[in-house]
Amino acid sequence: MAGLKQSPTEPEFVQNPYPFYASARAAGHVHVWDDYAMPAVFTHEAVSALLKDKRFGREIPTEMRQAPPAHLTDFYGVEDHSMLELEAPRHTRLRSLVLRAFTSRRIKGLAPEIERLCHHLIDEMPMGGCDLLPAYCAMVPVIVIARLLGVPEGMATQLLLWSNAMVGMYQAGRTHDDEVAANTAAREFSLFMRDYIADRRATPADDLISELIAAEENGQRLTVDEMITTCILLLNAGHEATVHTLGNGVKALIENNVPVSALQGDAVQNTVEEILRYHPPLHVFTRYAYEDISLFGHDFRRGDQVALMLASANRDPAAWTDPNRFDPTRPIKTNSSFGGGIHFCIGAPLARLEMQIALRVLFERRPRLALAGTPEYADVYHFHGLEALNVTY
Repeated sequence: MAGLKQSPTEPEFVQNPYPFYASARAAGHVHVWDDYAMPAVFTHEAVSALLKDKRFGREIPTEMRQAPPAHLTDFYGVEDHSMLELEAPRHTRLRSLVLRAFTSRRIKGLAPEIERLCHHLIDEMPMGGCDLLPAYCAMVPVIVIARLLGVPEGMATQLLLWSNAMVGMYQAGRTHDDEVAANTAAREFSLFMRDYIADRRATPADDLISELIAAEENGQRLTVDEMITTCILLLNAGHEATVHTLGNGVKALIENNVPVSALQGDAVQNTVEEILRYHPPLHVFTRYAYEDISLFGHDFRRGDQVALMLASANRDPAAWTDPNRFDPTRPIKTNSSFGGGIHFCIGAPLARLEMQIALRVLFERRPRLALAGTPEYADVYHFHGLEALNVTY
């Protein structure tokens, strides 16, 4: 099979990867992406199938495991306990414990608090205009997830610094310095969480950390290391994707002159789903093949790492009519932005709620919101988010 060549850090690709996805889809379901030296799956049909196929998973096969380099031991020490990187039975146990605390009732109950936070952040914006990414898009999700976990929201800036350093490990073109920064952040983040969990064990509260401690003490065998990693995962994932999606969404809404009515009532659900489909925050999610298997015209071998091209699947004309058009009235159909199968994003309900409220409040409070210049996407692939979002109002 002939491979595809496309640098993920090439400037034109960073700004608009969709033509590459379209040409790949037109040529077939699966191709070897030479720059990543792995098969990549581009169509909606194939991505959806592999997300749910238990012959593929996140956990590296036993015979392929290697000790991490010395400068990354703290980072991978955290990853070793992440349910995002595990399969059954450990994944099942961890996810069920988190879901027991991360209930739909608790999430829905956050709505009034999220609304008050959004109004407060808008009240604090400078007159005339600002960069919405640090002023609003980043602060809404990080403060919400901090409050949900029970971590002091005064730590928000530090949490963002740790998180940004850690997710740098997943970006194309990372350097040795990036790796050292990620490892340092993982170590400091873990030490903070270890101390905070100890405090919560002594003084429980109505928060997620206390719920996880209670589950451990009731015989669920959640270790301290697993709690630390789970909290870090929820904090990192709980803000990183939402920051990008809020920024991408504001840009799409302004550029397409979408009326504020599309963010009100039941209409906001369709609008948010279209934002997620049209410009998802995460473009690639990988799996390992657990056996030799032929699917969609490609022979996978055990141990192959496979790139599932989520953003490409979301623009597949076989699944959506006129997929390159942003249409907030488009009927809701399941897209790939939150993954699928047993690793479907556990925070999806919270992310949707934050976006529905944050976008509605922003455009109601700033009806003359306009872009100040042309926003550019940051070189952070396989994430897809803006470098800055300068606006006037």
